[in-house]
Amino acid sequence: MSAHCLTFKNQSTAWLVDLQNDESVAVALGQVLNIPRKTLVVVGGANGLSNKDRHRLETLFTEVICPFAETHSLVVVDGGTDCGVMQLMGQSRLKTGSTFPLLGVVVKSMMTYFPGDTPTSPGQAPLELNHSHFVMVPGDEWGDESNWIAQVADTVAGDMASVTLLVNGGEIALHQDVPNSLRRHRPVLVMAGSGRAADTLAAALNGTQANHQLASIIDTGLVQAVQLGDTMTDLEQSLETLFQASLDV
Repeated sequence: MSAHCLTFKNQSTAWLVDLQNDESVAVALGQVLNIPRKTLVVVGGANGLSNKDRHRLETLFTEVICPFAETHSLVVVDGGTDCGVMQLMGQSRLKTGSTFPLLGVVVKSMMTYFPGDTPTSPGQAPLELNHSHFVMVPGDEWGDESNWIAQVADTVAGDMASVTLLVNGGEIALHQDVPNSLRRHRPVLVMAGSGRAADTLAAALNGTQANHQLASIIDTGLVQAVQLGDTMTDLEQSLETLFQASLDV
């Protein structure tokens, strides 16, 4: 395990932790963050996020998620790469002038440090340069970070509240990220109308489209959906409610 400060080409800086095993998670994070802290886990679309979906989601990140995280002194945990909802998260943090810790959990073998770097193997992605912290974890492919994201979020939150937000997303988000949160009794808020996995789960949740594969997720009682087109107050209230619920589980 090692931790050092990384300077990006735009001169922004971030703490980068190289994590070797699960026993060192608390020790590693304690070196670079004051924990425990209330935690929001953001999972969802990466390369599968269309330009149309991205445009519709920008307001959500700049007007709801970032202000909520800032106001409530949250740590936000996501996948950390320069694509999809993780890119939106980082860029919105910069645009809003927010200072909450934004921690990306990335498979070490699948990342390059800087945007514009030449990948050394297929599928690699650069780090998103507006994150404040990164945790590099073992693995061989995208998806191997999913359990680590859930574990890192548990460690950051400790006995404080934590919630997972699903925005868009594909198979990894639906069948790994969401179940990993639920196994840890972390409530999940689904952003209906954000596309793909989020819409599939929202439809199953409200009964408009039967999906027996998602029954075990719905039966937990820990999943709620909110519509993207709802007012900002409605979205904030849904987050408030689930943060309180996470303490009652």
